[in-house]
Amino acid sequence: MHHKIGLFIFSIFLFACSTTNMNTPQDTVNSGTIRIAADESFKPFLDEQIKVFKSSNPKANFIVSYKSEIECLKDFTSDSTRMIFITRGLDKREEASLKNHLGFSPTFGILAYNAIAILVHKDAKDSLFTMKDLSERLVGNNPQTVVMDGNNLTGVVRFLKDSLVKQQAFGKNVVSTNGSAEVIEYIKTHPEAIGFVAMNWIGDSYDPKQVQDRKLVKTALLECTLCTEKGLYAKPSQATISRGEYSLSLPIYFHLKENAPGLGSGLLNFMSLERGQLLFKRSFLVPAKMSFQKRNSMIN
Repeated sequence: MHHKIGLFIFSIFLFACSTTNMNTPQDTVNSGTIRIAADESFKPFLDEQIKVFKSSNPKANFIVSYKSEIECLKDFTSDSTRMIFITRGLDKREEASLKNHLGFSPTFGILAYNAIAILVHKDAKDSLFTMKDLSERLVGNNPQTVVMDGNNLTGVVRFLKDSLVKQQAFGKNVVSTNGSAEVIEYIKTHPEAIGFVAMNWIGDSYDPKQVQDRKLVKTALLECTLCTEKGLYAKPSQATISRGEYSLSLPIYFHLKENAPGLGSGLLNFMSLERGQLLFKRSFLVPAKMSFQKRNSMIN
């Protein structure tokens, strides 16, 4: 009888240990596997950030999906996706819903600043635009062909819609492609069109592919809406973004749901500190956490 009781208690002990192991996070700040979703336009620099992080943390693995901002937020609220990267923060309703769902508030903030580049063919005669010029093209009042990554509904598309189109629909002259790379390829062969892509797809002079692309396309100049002197125009760059001279700049937000240090926290710490911030700078983006002051652009 005592022998059977002993076996029964031992089996309960084993089950308890097994259950505890199942509920214990399987990742640490530098090892394990987590899922990440990110805006498609972030792919060039996020791939680089993860590559460098993994070089120092070989036991760290990230399953990354690049998709629309809407899909990133859906993943964040409804499945095992631990971390997302998009171009906006959460509104109060979204924050409250997530806190209620998770039992704690996710961490979020800005890591760096990007910009929306206006692409034209290298031989294009018109490479100077005002904000009104862009609005007229996006709603179709000016029938010039406009191309963007409409299939992935990136933060670039959302920002253009919210800032320049407002309540109106895009015109019939707006062409959708499947990805930012296709926008660049379209402009290469369509001298009459303009395109919109995130600056990190065309502004990295260390990237051989981007260097080749810039032999056939160029970034247009955009009016400075904050400049005291009227009639000034700027191209997207680290300098013009940080000084508020380029009117189509947008942030790179992280959102992380960890209530204890895990692999997401490890990646976030890396991207927030010197090595990660320098990688943003090397990607010709503007680091947000390295003694950096940014003036907000004003769109009328």
